[in-house]
Amino acid sequence: MCLCIDMIENDIFRALADPTRRAIFEKLAGGSLNASALREGIEISQPAMSQHLAVLRGAKLVREERQGRYVNYDVDPEGLALIARWLMKYHAFWPQRIEALKVLLKDMDQ
Repeated sequence: MCLCIDMIENDIFRALADPTRRAIFEKLAGGSLNASALREGIEISQPAMSQHLAVLRGAKLVREERQGRYVNYDVDPEGLALIARWLMKYHAFWPQRIEALKVLLKDMDQ
């Protein structure tokens, strides 16, 4: 896999490792919001919100759209596609492992 893709995946998971950024990302999953609306319910300063949004943008999880002097943020489909692609690598792995575990547990019961 391209080192560039690995670096982007690292940025995505590093960004989502922070609970505040996960909360911001989850709010944006409901639709486009400005920074003030994003701060509602999250005890965070405006500069801290800006920093969190910058990390999410850098990880390609959030994009911004300027409308005059206002900025709205929403989920960036590019980042979601990268997450989905990463998860799909492991999709085939788990059913086999779970089936093997079921067989092992059944054998242990007998």
